[in-house]
Amino acid sequence: MNARRLAACAALAAALAAPGSPRAEYADVLINKRSDAAGVRPVVFPHWFHRIRFQCRVCHNELGFKMRAGSNDVLMADIADGKFCGMCHNDEIAWGAENCDLCHSGKPGLPSRIYGGHQTGGPGRW
Repeated sequence: MNARRLAACAALAAALAAPGSPRAEYADVLINKRSDAAGVRPVVFPHWFHRIRFQCRVCHNELGFKMRAGSNDVLMADIADGKFCGMCHNDEIAWGAENCDLCHSGKPGLPSRIYGGHQTGGPGRW
């Protein structure tokens, strides 16, 4: 990993780890399909942080994420098994699944949605 990418990852990790700072921002995806029921904070997925680094096809073709928000059924077991997010978040490319608070950083009780007013109805309808 080059120094610039490592610095960007370190800055994101520091921002997410700071008390009170993790929150959904514009174009972030908040995922709370099972989090509240499982007693953990919702996942805040920084879509544009990933999008400026990777082409859409990396996640949506190669990793298997469907284009429609809410249509992906991702379990922590899948991530730990190296599927979906776990393809990169494996302690080699990016932090691993045992760093729960880096992803599960949303405010409890928030509904799943895309923040910033942009809702997706599927491919080509953003």
